[in-house]
Amino acid sequence: MENKALPYKISTLLYIRNAQGDLLLLERLKQPNAGMWSPIGGKLEMPTGESPFEAARREAAEEIGLYLEDKDLHLFAMVAEKNYEFRTHWLMFLFNCHKTVDKLPAAIDEGRFAFIPENQLDQLNIPDTDRKSLWALYQNHRNGFVSVRADCRPDQPLQIITEQQI
Repeated sequence: MENKALPYKISTLLYIRNAQGDLLLLERLKQPNAGMWSPIGGKLEMPTGESPFEAARREAAEEIGLYLEDKDLHLFAMVAEKNYEFRTHWLMFLFNCHKTVDKLPAAIDEGRFAFIPENQLDQLNIPDTDRKSLWALYQNHRNGFVSVRADCRPDQPLQIITEQQI
């Protein structure tokens, strides 16, 4: 299975809850995934050598005003997605945040926020690859660690391979 030469982007996603256990999600206004719901996060600042933990802390501060330390984050998954929409490859670091947020953050230029109970995720407009891979990883591995790779070619069924699980 040959992979096309595409840009490789590195990003973080933060799974943050309120005290009631509802997830803080962003309804995106921008691509990728405009009009869809996702956890907050963003791309690493590669020219500065930013680490995934540094990027997660920066994104939490920028997007929702939450200031975190490394100890507030648990890296629970590393996901390598190939051929996302035939436009890019992604290396994603998924973090479970130990700090809660109880006040709904104000909307930002990337979208608006909402607290969503976990049992209502199926009712949301979520990217298909997130629904089939990222949310399952969160639900099954948020207290451990898993590394997976996924072939996300839109013209083929999503293929997910677990590389390591702790």
